[in-house]
Amino acid sequence: QGTLVESGGGLVQAGGSLRLSCAASGRTFTKYAMGWFRQAPGKEREFVAAIRWSAGAWSAAITYYADAVKGRFTISRDNAKNTLFLQMNSLKPEDTAVFYCAAATEYRDSVYAARSYDYWGQGTQVTVSS
Repeated sequence: QGTLVESGGGLVQAGGSLRLSCAASGRTFTKYAMGWFRQAPGKEREFVAAIRWSAGAWSAAITYYADAVKGRFTISRDNAKNTLFLQMNSLKPEDTAVFYCAAATEYRDSVYAARSYDYWGQGTQVTVSS
């Protein structure tokens, strides 16, 4: 049984930066996709970014981003530490949400759908003031 624990959220002014971390424990999640989703008040959970290996753990990682964050957010992972990161720059008030880390335990075609992930963290609040 594995767990994911996010950290790094907080309050930041528009234009600022935050770096979210997701520490995995109990099992290794390095082989398949890991991602970030977010949910703003009154809205559905939405895809933010994902990362997975193209073929096998030693191949180059492939990253995926929602259009709303492309060019501002960067997802990365440290397999040795079993940790996922999300560097968020040029933050906007509309980025305000609870951010969730997610991990898959097998290959699935879509990294964009929440149903593709088997483990979820408890979430970390990101608030961007204008």
